[in-house]
Amino acid sequence: MNRIILLNPGPVNVTERVRQALLQPDLCHREPECAELVQSIRGKLLDAFGLEGAFLTALITGSGTAALEMAVSSCVAEGQAMLVVRNGVYGERIATMAETHRIPTVTVDCEWGVAPSLDDIERALKEHPEIGLVALVHHETTTGLLNPVHEVGELAHRYGKKLLIDAISSLAGDTLDFERSHVDYCVGTANKCLQGFPGVSFVLVRKEEVDTLATHPARSVYFDLHKNLKAQEAGETLFTLAVQVHYAFEAALDELIEETVTARIARYAAAAALLRKGFDEMGLEYLVDPANRSNSLTALKLPDGITYETLHDELKKQGYVIYAGQGGLKKSIFRIANMGDIRTGEFQRLLEVLKTCLVKSPSLRD
Repeated sequence: MNRIILLNPGPVNVTERVRQALLQPDLCHREPECAELVQSIRGKLLDAFGLEGAFLTALITGSGTAALEMAVSSCVAEGQAMLVVRNGVYGERIATMAETHRIPTVTVDCEWGVAPSLDDIERALKEHPEIGLVALVHHETTTGLLNPVHEVGELAHRYGKKLLIDAISSLAGDTLDFERSHVDYCVGTANKCLQGFPGVSFVLVRKEEVDTLATHPARSVYFDLHKNLKAQEAGETLFTLAVQVHYAFEAALDELIEETVTARIARYAAAAALLRKGFDEMGLEYLVDPANRSNSLTALKLPDGITYETLHDELKKQGYVIYAGQGGLKKSIFRIANMGDIRTGEFQRLLEVLKTCLVKSPSLRD
């Protein structure tokens, strides 16, 4: 089978070890062996990120959006509001989820690809004492922007608010200090920087928040964070889980623990640096300021005379899949992610192929 290199921000290329884990025997989700698998995954997540004793994990069968909706719908008390920073598709998605679950929402909006104003966030906290939770996307893959989690966490803590971080695209790709940033809830998924398959995601919950969760109104059956968490703490699952995908996720976590989170972040940073050096040499323009770029995705402006569709199709012929812009950026940028099991030689070949594709552009032609 020809290897297709996925340069989209998930699903990602996985190792053969993770792929082979899908071939474990069929298993009923009510059997003790399945309970052992769930507990193993929950423990390894905490072990990988050094969170033992401070956090608990609730798994959910579904994409990262499933875990995010579980957190958003569960973490706000009756009569409280949620403050959401919106500077990309995924911040907007959090606000949409909150509104769908009839949670009062205050938003701080800014241009896509630009970090939010801390003054605006503080002003919102002062003007809306009903805010109980601040929600922020760490890596906004709409643009490859890293939002200032630590600074926002400091503000939330100062005003006595809880902090929910969407780290779906950043866990194990960019540094996240749970303690310094005062993170109370953190959402992640298997199929991005953790290098597993789509179909299982999770919420990391600070232990002190568990009893408080029980007092919040139940806004969903499937996505009730407290009930899912308590069931898993008791060695059970509320609903049928994607068993084989969980086997693969455990294998991916074993790889992460062996590599270490620190080493994986460094590997991603090195890959991003290699790619960006090549992009510089081609004269490509970036969307996001260097100080705010993530380690795992780069948003680039489409050169004059090149459409995304043409570039995508030419690169796919050579075994590479890139990603389009979203919303108002759909026709002006393209995105290249460096998540997953991709080798240095494959990145180097990408740069060669990309350069060949771009010579058709009048703005980049010698």
